[in-house]
Amino acid sequence: MQIRISWPAGQLIAQLDDTPTTRALAKELPLVSTARTWGEEVYFDTGVPVPRETDARQVVEPGTVVFWTDGDALALPYGPTPISQADECRLASPCNVLGRIDGDPRRLATVRDGDPVRVEPVND
Repeated sequence: MQIRISWPAGQLIAQLDDTPTTRALAKELPLVSTARTWGEEVYFDTGVPVPRETDARQVVEPGTVVFWTDGDALALPYGPTPISQADECRLASPCNVLGRIDGDPRRLATVRDGDPVRVEPVND
């Protein structure tokens, strides 16, 4: 599944794998939320409560699309967070891995805390 994430200064496309969390999220699209930033991570509330999956991870590669089950939020890390060691992307807690951002994840650096964010499916 492909989704488009857009904010005032840009947009990106992400490829999501077929997971229970992706399926739950897809049922709620399109959705509009408010961006929050935490170091070099953008996250935003989805209002979709899902359980943590068995393969949830706390350290991921930049550009990985994850779901933070503790906050019902989609999270988009593109660099170090306040708890990272060196250059890793360390999330606040283990998150469900959903997929990857197409292209350069550093485009997320243009998202400002409080920006409106829209997530919608990309129709092929």
